[in-house]
Amino acid sequence: MFADRAARLAGLAGVMFGWAPDAFWRATPAELAALVGACLGDGADAVPPDAATIARLRERHPDG
Repeated sequence: MFADRAARLAGLAGVMFGWAPDAFWRATPAELAALVGACLGDGADAVPPDAATIARLRERHPDG
């Protein structure tokens, strides 16, 4: 089970980050988590937009 999941994760790291298999196996879990978090937008430092920003976005993109 672990081997199957590790192989899948190695393949995804190759596609998403351009890693060769040896780069995946040399990476630490923290390094992999940092890349995944950056791609997913983990929201740790996200600030919600204020009303003025929302108004500007609505002006620029009136179709929604």
